[in-house]
Amino acid sequence: MLSWVRPFDGNSPVLYYIVELSENNSPWKVHLSNVGPEMTGITVRGLTPARTYQFRVCAVNQVGRGQYSAETSRLMLPEEPPSAPPKNIVASGRTNQSIMVQWQPPPETEHNGVLRGYILRYRLAGLPGEHQQRNITSPEVNYCLVTELIIWTQYEIQVAAYNGAGLGVFSRAVTEYTLQGVPTAPPQNVQMEAVNSTTIQFLWNPPPQQFINGINQGYKLLAWPAEVPEATTVVTIAPDFHGVHHGYITNLKKFTAYFASVLCFTTPGDGPPSTPQLIWTHEDKPGAVGHLSFTEILDTSLKVSWQEPLEKNGIITGYQVSWEVYGRNGSRLTHTLSNTTHEYKIKGLSSLTTYTIDVAAVTTAGTGLATSSTISSGVPPELPGAPSNLVISNISPRSATLQFRPGYDGKTSISRWIVEGQVGAIGDEEEWVSLYEEENEPDAQTLEIPNLTPYTHYRFRMRQVNIVGSSPVSQSSRVIQTLQAPPDVAPTSVTVRTASETSLRLRWVPLPDSQYNGNPESVGYRIKYWRPDLQAPSLTQVINDRLEREFTIEGLEEWTEYELQMQAFNAIGAGPWSVAVRGRTRESVPSAAPENVSAEAVSSTQILLTWASVPEQDQNGLILGYKVLFRAKDLDPEPRSHVVRGNHSQSALLAGLRKFVLYELQVLAFTRIGNGVPSSPLILERTKDDAPGPPVRLVFPEVRLTSVRIVWQPPEEPNGIILGYQIAYRLASSSPNTFTTVEVGATVRQFTATELAPESAYVFRLSAKTRQGWGEPLEATVITTEKRERPAPPRELLVPQAEVTARSLRLQWVPGSDGASPIRYFTVQVRELPRGEWQTYSSSISHEATACAVERLRPFTSYKLRLKATNDIGDSDFSAETDAVTTLQDVPGEPPSFISVTPHTTSSVLIQWRPPRDESLNGLLQGYRIYYRELESEASAATVSKTLKTPSALRAELTAQSSFKTVNSSSTLTTYELTHLKKYRRYEVILTAYNIIGESPASAPVEVFVGEAAPAMAPQNIQVTPLTASQLEVTWDPPPPESQNGNIQGYKVYYWEAESQNETEKMKVLFLPETMVKLKNLTSHTQYLVSISAFNAAGDGPQSDPRQGRTHQAAPGTPSFLAFSEITSTTLNVSWGEPAAANGVLQGYRVVYEPLAPVQGVSKVVTVDVNGNWQRWLKVRDLTKGVTYFFRVQARTIAYGPELQANVTAGPAEGSPGSPRDVLVTKSASELTLQWTEGNAGRTPTTGYVIEARPSDEGLWDMFVKDIPRSATSYSVSLDKLRQGVTYEFRVVAVNQAGYGEPSSPSMAVSAQVETPFYEEWWFLLVMALSSLIVILLVVFALVLHGQNRRYRSCSTGKSISNMEESVTLDNGGFAALELNSRHLNVKNTFSKKNGTRSPPRPSPGGLHYSDEDICNKYNGTVLTESANLKEKSVDASESEGTDSESEDVPPQHSFVNHYMSDPTYYNSWKRRAPGGRAPHRFILFSVLSLPSLNSLCVEPSV
Repeated sequence: MLSWVRPFDGNSPVLYYIVELSENNSPWKVHLSNVGPEMTGITVRGLTPARTYQFRVCAVNQVGRGQYSAETSRLMLPEEPPSAPPKNIVASGRTNQSIMVQWQPPPETEHNGVLRGYILRYRLAGLPGEHQQRNITSPEVNYCLVTELIIWTQYEIQVAAYNGAGLGVFSRAVTEYTLQGVPTAPPQNVQMEAVNSTTIQFLWNPPPQQFINGINQGYKLLAWPAEVPEATTVVTIAPDFHGVHHGYITNLKKFTAYFASVLCFTTPGDGPPSTPQLIWTHEDKPGAVGHLSFTEILDTSLKVSWQEPLEKNGIITGYQVSWEVYGRNGSRLTHTLSNTTHEYKIKGLSSLTTYTIDVAAVTTAGTGLATSSTISSGVPPELPGAPSNLVISNISPRSATLQFRPGYDGKTSISRWIVEGQVGAIGDEEEWVSLYEEENEPDAQTLEIPNLTPYTHYRFRMRQVNIVGSSPVSQSSRVIQTLQAPPDVAPTSVTVRTASETSLRLRWVPLPDSQYNGNPESVGYRIKYWRPDLQAPSLTQVINDRLEREFTIEGLEEWTEYELQMQAFNAIGAGPWSVAVRGRTRESVPSAAPENVSAEAVSSTQILLTWASVPEQDQNGLILGYKVLFRAKDLDPEPRSHVVRGNHSQSALLAGLRKFVLYELQVLAFTRIGNGVPSSPLILERTKDDAPGPPVRLVFPEVRLTSVRIVWQPPEEPNGIILGYQIAYRLASSSPNTFTTVEVGATVRQFTATELAPESAYVFRLSAKTRQGWGEPLEATVITTEKRERPAPPRELLVPQAEVTARSLRLQWVPGSDGASPIRYFTVQVRELPRGEWQTYSSSISHEATACAVERLRPFTSYKLRLKATNDIGDSDFSAETDAVTTLQDVPGEPPSFISVTPHTTSSVLIQWRPPRDESLNGLLQGYRIYYRELESEASAATVSKTLKTPSALRAELTAQSSFKTVNSSSTLTTYELTHLKKYRRYEVILTAYNIIGESPASAPVEVFVGEAAPAMAPQNIQVTPLTASQLEVTWDPPPPESQNGNIQGYKVYYWEAESQNETEKMKVLFLPETMVKLKNLTSHTQYLVSISAFNAAGDGPQSDPRQGRTHQAAPGTPSFLAFSEITSTTLNVSWGEPAAANGVLQGYRVVYEPLAPVQGVSKVVTVDVNGNWQRWLKVRDLTKGVTYFFRVQARTIAYGPELQANVTAGPAEGSPGSPRDVLVTKSASELTLQWTEGNAGRTPTTGYVIEARPSDEGLWDMFVKDIPRSATSYSVSLDKLRQGVTYEFRVVAVNQAGYGEPSSPSMAVSAQVETPFYEEWWFLLVMALSSLIVILLVVFALVLHGQNRRYRSCSTGKSISNMEESVTLDNGGFAALELNSRHLNVKNTFSKKNGTRSPPRPSPGGLHYSDEDICNKYNGTVLTESANLKEKSVDASESEGTDSESEDVPPQHSFVNHYMSDPTYYNSWKRRAPGGRAPHRFILFSVLSLPSLNSLCVEPSV
């Protein structure tokens, strides 16, 4: 009840009263606008309980509205129960025994007080009965999980709010079912019987409806063999709501005992099965008998044997044996045997006749499939031969046609064809696997090989099988590659997890290599994702890396659920889609601002803002409230904020604002993650005007005895538009009401008062005016005198510690002398230590003040202050500085930044952060607080959203229900490990920094999924074993279980050549948790290093230490080059390079050469094996002039590698010089001299000569002296440097740039024998014998001793004896055979034997040291042993071999033989044409050259 006293009516009758009220300090508004003039009181209705009200009344007459009455005191109305129920009640089944209920509070105007909580009541829907209640004691909790309900039952639910006055109105009832459960009873009246040998029929009635516990989704028929209960066959039957249900299980095993039952199922799962019943399927015809074989095969009888069928399909009652002549259907005879008989002797057969014999088993259902075979009487069967001529055609992605020629059938029919193959890895060392078998097609010549893998290399071979057994394998087919096809499967283990507010992380297990079905480079993955709540088309992402295991989908909507699928693709097409998975992005800050923001100034210090909520799709989470950002334009550096809690209030009254100031205003919404987008554009609103504040800086710069000039500045708080100023002054001693008043314009800033009394004190009062009236005056005293000076600075500055806060302090001082002129104001300056500049805090402090509050300081910062006074004359000096004063600490102004939370182990996470900025610490940082809590699982969130279909309700529920746990961390740390967390749960982590005062604002929450971490250790016990020249087998043990941090999904095997990791490193990924891999296609005989890491869904673990392994040796590659030099008409030098790919330890080389065409009817192939790798050259001396030779060189490790081939033609070269003429050899007592005349010059001038020599009896020409100058026409050599007793022929060859020319004609044969001394002649000895018997005896004795020394003296260091054994066998059809055996020769030196006693000479071995000297210094004695076998072969023969063995003492440093050190021993074969034009025969001589050192030669016989 509001009452008042009638006011003065203003000489006009009151027409009516207006009653205004202010609710909760809100702006005044008219509540009653037409109260009768006779009323002096009224009952005010329509008020809201629990709110404060003020009232005021004004009267209205014909002139207008009078003044308002004084405001009443503030009145608080008592609370009343809420007058409206909660809004938006949503209920959803959470489990089969619980329902989640969510709501929003009643409208704020209906609270009628402070809400204390809610009452939720529920009961079975549609049934009378009492409600059960749940009390929610917090008004902030807007949800309740109602538990212990009945499965699949409908409930009606209501919610009411209550406050201190009582319970409000219950909402309208909502109904909801608990989720379905599984049936608790089996189907009834179950009957079943076998319909045939493979089918069982079921009849049943459904379970009672009350026991189904959900919507009946159907029935499952179960059958399992009595002996193998785990092999259950399941058939699903849709529900039939009319009559008796029935169904069938087919494709069962014949004549088998089965247990069978029926169950009912709902969406959550299966109910209990009915009691199992034993049922036998019917008998059927049996399968084929096994292992048909024949024994005791005679002309007129044989015995046939067999075994029981594997598929009896009933009780075997007997066997049926039939036989008939092959191809004569009318000759069949049949004999029936008992079931215990497994062999039968067939008699009365015709001899040497082919029969077809069939054996079949018999049951009561009939005769089974016959096993048939053909056999000839009197001819025992044999193992078949291998198929041949394999041809592959019709290659498709998954099949190929194999054509072949059947092998020998073993005198019986072929019962089975077996196709084996090498898959993927092709090679002689790769394993063969069985790919396909075809039975009962004895005449097959073509097979279709099914079930091949696309884009895979295959090589096939075959076997054929008859009753005896399997044939040998056929020759391998050519290598084929099946065609490409799209992948058959989708990636597996597809999971999705929230990555951020706008992204989802998808993980999967990639396809293994065997499932690419195409070129690996073309394999990739495609991700399809869409919002299930919208009908928009799906979006796709393509990943081209076939080994990728995860992908983050960016650019999604915040707080939105998505469905995702994956498929693999290659160049041919895409495979199937995976099963769809669901994921939801994280809650985020609102992405849009509140709508319809408006502002209205309601007073000079208040602005009312109103707005609408953020659009639903942009809320991105639960709106917890709003923030109003406001800033005085051009005055405040940073905006301030006003927080409105709750998402229901959509207005705010900003109070305490500056008067008549333009404000910039924005509104934003915030969630638990942080602030959203501020509204835009800025709202500009100015507070209303008011009476102004006092002018400032009032001074009297000119004071005379009778006048003063006054100067001022406008008010700091004008509070409106200044309309003018009023100057009032009086004598200080006069009455306070005797002012002289002068008004000036708004732009005037000074005024001169005249006609004043000298030496008198005057009081001046200055005020400003707006349209709201005159403001507060500024008063000052001035004395009309001319004796004035500047004031003294203030003194005794003091900052009491008790007045110091974190952001302000109080400065006190004692004014100094005013200098006979009153102080007008003080100026305070502040300096921040240590290096700050002096800043003016205020220059308008009242002249009467002796203290000042200094604000807007920074916490925990040291300052110094100083002060100066100002009077009419000017400023004083600054006072002495205060002592340094430090503001108090305050809570840190910002939280830690750049927070990352990553899984560390399966039960811990590692938190890392960056400290707050130093300027925001506001004190000494003591540490950090880590708040963490478990969030609801994503799976349950997805289930709820699927059911609710109401995003707002879902957001309310997903607010974390559990309270935060807290961990303190040291201020020196920026990392912390949270341990003992639950596996496979989501956690939310928030950080704050704190000091002694308190905590900083909280950081934005960070989510992390706990339970996955990369393996902490590498695999153990790694072993690398060589398998072949191109394969290594790597085995290992998994990381220790405690370090696996989840399920190991696979391993990454890194391997590289030890000498070149960067160029050769490869990586093989195994996606199955195998612990063995074969590394293939490696380089032979190469050291490899292998390192392995394990990975799980969280990432890769560390790599193991590298382990070594070396592949086996293999045949080397081809020599790197083949070159020829010093080509004459009969000799040349051949050299070659080491193979680029040695593939092992090089043991030597093989050089083979032959003429391209037979020479004089003889085709000669020479093979030379050079042992060791150091010698890669050879001297060839047995060429024929002008003939082109074909050379082949192979390197050898454990086997010979491929050949390098080249052709070369023996000299003379085209354009080379002609043969020298007139070669003459003269002999003196100590030397031989060769003379010649220059022959015809070639294309270019002669550059030199070469002398060749050979023993006269069938020796080969060898280079004797080379590099003789072109000007020379003779050359001499000492006889001491030739081998004594050997006859030589010489010839000269001219050389120019084109090459070696035609040799001269051989010289006459010259002996290198020295003349015998006279005293060794017979006649001298006879004369001496006649002289005297004693003298003769003495002389003869002396001469004999002397003669022996001369006879056996040689140029070498000792004597050498050579034993030669030579065997030559000529076998040429009708030709006679010739053998030369055991020719023993005594030789004084190593190059020749006594004339007439030596065998045909051979070239010197090639293992001797080669000298570039022009002539040899000395011949060296050797021991030469030769052994040769010559065998005649047909031209078709590949190679005939001979053996050669030679040894030689170490020669002196210079010898004639040094020119031929590269020459191995040759043994030549010759080919002659038989009389009568018979086909030529080839003879091949083979020699093996072993070169252990430069100065020794060992020629070993070839094997």
